[in-house]
Amino acid sequence: MDMLQPISGVPALVAMVGKVLAVFTATMLVVAYTTLAERKISAWIQDRSGPNRVGPWGLLQPIADGIKNFLKEETMPATANRFWFVAGPMLSITPALVTIAVVPFAAPLPTPWGVVDMIVADIPIGILYILALSSLGVYGLVLSGWSSNNKYAFLGGLRASAQMVSYEVALGLSLVSVLMLAGNVTLTQVVWQQQEMGFWFAFPLSLGFILFLISAFAETNRLPFDMPEAESELVTGYHTEYSSMKFSMFFIAEYSHMLTASALMATLFFGGWDLPGAWDNAFWHEGMLIAGFDAAGAPILAQPAWWKTLLTLAGFGLKTVFFLFLYIWVRWTLPRFRYDQVMSLGWKVMLPTALAYVMVVSATVLVLDLLEVSYGFTFGLVLTLVSGLCTVAFLFFLDSDRIISGASVPYRQDRPVRMPVTQVDAGAPGLSGD
Repeated sequence: MDMLQPISGVPALVAMVGKVLAVFTATMLVVAYTTLAERKISAWIQDRSGPNRVGPWGLLQPIADGIKNFLKEETMPATANRFWFVAGPMLSITPALVTIAVVPFAAPLPTPWGVVDMIVADIPIGILYILALSSLGVYGLVLSGWSSNNKYAFLGGLRASAQMVSYEVALGLSLVSVLMLAGNVTLTQVVWQQQEMGFWFAFPLSLGFILFLISAFAETNRLPFDMPEAESELVTGYHTEYSSMKFSMFFIAEYSHMLTASALMATLFFGGWDLPGAWDNAFWHEGMLIAGFDAAGAPILAQPAWWKTLLTLAGFGLKTVFFLFLYIWVRWTLPRFRYDQVMSLGWKVMLPTALAYVMVVSATVLVLDLLEVSYGFTFGLVLTLVSGLCTVAFLFFLDSDRIISGASVPYRQDRPVRMPVTQVDAGAPGLSGD
């Protein structure tokens, strides 16, 4: 069998099972040790040690935490809706674990039986699949808060529904510009178009990346967007009544969402598994694995190799780990927004900005097409300049405190100052000096 042909038959089935097991195992390991990384990084930021007792340097702490969660007592509130109380964590964790299946994580791997694509499911609706399933996660949070029959949990569920629905709109609009350049909703096609342009989309679509980043923080309920939990206000919010593994499932879902969002940011805006240079370019075109096209438009066959697969896998892993670190860094650096600020940012800033940016990008692409500028380096450079100007304008208006005001009230000369009461009427009943 030709090694540059797609794998098929029984070897393809074996490869598929192997990829599913490998990706699921890697996801659970990354989720477990991201909890340890968060505790270590927060300790580093706060100048303390962090977990260092269970195993060397505390590396066995996630295993100890897992055993503890299995052995803790299960609680069931007497007034809770039992069915939805149990189903809530399941509805939360399932979308988080299956969305990563459409993310390509390395260059194709050549084998004696054919080429194996390093993606679990290369379906033609990749981005739509992610948006559809990730939006289902809100049902787990809302139903968990409602079924607990606890006012704090219920308020957390309401906040979760309002916040996640608000930022899903901006999240979807921030991806429209990516789809315009890629011309496809398949994530493998998005990676290929970044290779063809010679620019990672984070540069020609810089404002789209910023909008996606902010929306991803809100969708994963991480600080400064942790209104559904808000420990200082709601006693951990929607999961107040949960314990043992049901409680742990919410955190597995949260960190799985973080992993998926980080992998998506790496794929959509930073080339995915692509590394600088054309040496790793590979894409299926009319049944052939090609690296690109020559000046005459003829396809150039790719040269896949196992070492290219390993290097691109390491590159993709480093990009994803960077965004996971960014999630943790922001959590232990920024304070929480007020609820009105969260809603104001979502509807008054993110939504109109995303709409305006889509129009600017589409107009720029139309002008470049009219000028017959081919899709490539010059095309990407012009878009980079236009997006850079949009990004500067967006950051300037946000940073000027004109749209999202702080908690303080500006002082005005015509506003009387209310002084605290310093004197008590001695004639009032019960307030005499006797």
